[in-house]
This record gives sequence, structure tokens and C-alpha cells, in this order.
Amino acid sequence: MERIVERPAGLDVHKDVVVAEVHLPGGAVEQGSFGTTTPGLLVLRDWLVGHGVTRVGIESTGVYWKCVYYMLEDDMEVWLLNARHMRNIPGRKTDVADASWICQLIEFGLVRPSFVPPKPVRELRNLTRYRKAQIEERTRETQRLDKILQDAGVKLSSVASDVLGKSGRA
Repeated sequence: MERIVERPAGLDVHKDVVVAEVHLPGGAVEQGSFGTTTPGLLVLRDWLVGHGVTRVGIESTGVYWKCVYYMLEDDMEVWLLNARHMRNIPGRKTDVADASWICQLIEFGLVRPSFVPPKPVRELRNLTRYRKAQIEERTRETQRLDKILQDAGVKLSSVASDVLGKSGRA
């Protein structure tokens, strides 16, 4: 097979550890294990940049990939890979073997990345989701207050359309 990426890296991301493998020209292979705290991710980024990595493939479940992706996206091309698309190969039972497999798939162009929105869109999404959660929480608190008042025999919601509105507070 023909190499598509000259210096690929594969990352297998977990809650507390990131296992990485880099393939270098000439068949050299470098492996490392890094923490998922900010200092650990900074070491990972410096390690990848030091090896001249141009494309990184990340496999992760849940949300553990986000901090790794955000740390690396400004310095190199980062691909988030869907674990279901990578085929479960018998015998791959360790994190090191997973990182190696990811690196090979990236190296030979055998996978495609999942869509990750650009940074401004992600920031806007986070803000709107936070606002929506705050509105929902405010509504739940209003409903709890109305329930407590109903249990106490105060039928405020029967005479005021908004319990916390101007007429409800009066």
C-alpha cells in the first residue's frame, strides 16, 4: 500500500491516559503514554510537534476526546475517528495495539474523519446549550414553588398566569 501521510500519529484516548504512536520515515516507530490533565496534554502536544506529526487520528468514547482535540487542533490536522468505522480486528486487546492500528489507518488513508464543527460554532453551541439549561432550570424551580404553594393550600396559579410574574408576586 502507498503511504498517504508521511508522519501520522494514532491516539487511543481514555479518561486518565492517552496512548500515542507515531510512524516516522524509514519505518521508525515511537510510542508514548500521557496524562489527560492539561500538563499531560501539553507534553503530548510538544511530543507530537517534536516528531513533526502532520495528521493525528483520535479514537475515543464519550467526551474524553474533546480536551485532546482542542489542545492539538491549532498545531496539526486532527481527525476524530468513529470506533465503529474502524472495524474490530481480532487480537487488538491493548491500548498500544489500538494506537498502532489507528496510526496505520491514518498513514495509508483508510479512514475518514468525523465532522467536528469549527471553533466559533462550538463556542456558540456551548453558550446556547448553557442558556437553554438555565432556562429549563428556572422553569423547574417555578414549578417546584407552585407545587409547594399548592400543597400549602395557596392556589396562586389559579388566579395568576405567572407565579413569579408581576401579579403573582403581588
